[in-house]
Amino acid sequence: MFYQFYELNHAAVQPARLYADAMRMFYTNPLNPFTHTSWGRSIAATAELFERTTRRYSKPQFGLTKTVVDWKSVDVTEKTVWSRPFCNLLRFERAVPGGRRPDPKLLIVAPMSGHYATLLRGTVEAMLPHADVHITDWVDARMVPLSEGSFDLDDYIDYIVDMLHALGPDTHVMAVCQPSVPVLAAVALMETRGDPFVPSTMTLMGGPIDTRRNPTAVNLLAEEKGVDWFRDNVIMHAPWPVPAFGREVYPGFLQLSGFMSMNLDRHIIAHKDFFMHLVKNDGDNAEKHRDFYDEYMAVMDLTAEFYLQTVDTVFVRHALPKGEMTHRGVAIDPSNIRNVALFTVEGENDDISGLGQTQAAHDLCVNIPADRHAHYMQPAVGHYGVFNGSRFRSEIVPRIVDFITSYGRQTRVAVKPKLVRTARK
Repeated sequence: MFYQFYELNHAAVQPARLYADAMRMFYTNPLNPFTHTSWGRSIAATAELFERTTRRYSKPQFGLTKTVVDWKSVDVTEKTVWSRPFCNLLRFERAVPGGRRPDPKLLIVAPMSGHYATLLRGTVEAMLPHADVHITDWVDARMVPLSEGSFDLDDYIDYIVDMLHALGPDTHVMAVCQPSVPVLAAVALMETRGDPFVPSTMTLMGGPIDTRRNPTAVNLLAEEKGVDWFRDNVIMHAPWPVPAFGREVYPGFLQLSGFMSMNLDRHIIAHKDFFMHLVKNDGDNAEKHRDFYDEYMAVMDLTAEFYLQTVDTVFVRHALPKGEMTHRGVAIDPSNIRNVALFTVEGENDDISGLGQTQAAHDLCVNIPADRHAHYMQPAVGHYGVFNGSRFRSEIVPRIVDFITSYGRQTRVAVKPKLVRTARK
């Protein structure tokens, strides 16, 4: 009933939210003389802050309509090229000249850990000039009716394999954070089966391959509490009247509260600064705050079975590095991976996936030839900086592009690309 109570509370605050929005509009109207005073701007700022902290944020849009290819601006069209109840595969189709040599096909597997795939908007934007980019657009579990069945970690792995089949041979896969484990598992299964659609390269970024290495607060919490605690305390039934009414989910609002509690002081300061920017009529900084929190506050529900199986497999039992992970009864053996080049990326200050957790993939994939391994540690970035921001664009993207173009089956060269294994010895 807690989820239902949350929905009732949200509905009860709706009149106050509407009143606050009306007050904001009144005190920002240029025809109102109070708009041009500190007193009027303070009222408008208070009203906007209340409205923004009590609203439900909808799924953002990617909004990527242009990119630069070969130093020329080209149009970008977002298309759905594959669809299942819990995920759509989006392609960002670029209007490039017909006779041009095709760029590598890149499948970006976005995290299914609370935020929407649009959290990787910067990742997609940075890769568009260099690749034919596709991304997994996971569906909010509260929007999927019970009649569509369940969705667990095994289904997630099946989805990845199906998407690689849909994209065809010589595809490159990039997993950001949480999907590093299921992507590695999917590739291991495909190699075990001799699947001709196994990707050419696999890039794992800030992922929890082995959370026993430099465990973070997130890792320690999961290991300390155990999966039963999470089942008893965070799993709820989707309330009426959402399409998934009755489905067991891990609600997005609980995930958001967990995200914010990790750096609560930063969020409080950010909202205080936002209020002062509004009072001082500093529109640029206020707009940056809106853009960030419009994305950050938009969260989705996860199916209970996927969430609990992930917690148990990845964070409690450490099944993949121990050689105990299975998929529908079949053992996952990363040592079977022989034909896929592996690149791992970590952030020096990552407080979600500690240093060494992603690099552990190299120790598991022992039969990939030595010259097809590469690792890079980006100094002075946290978890978010591994896949977004200025350092990502200037330092990490060139290395990824170098790696996938060097090891694509259609463009493979005889020498190893000049990659830095770590930025610091």
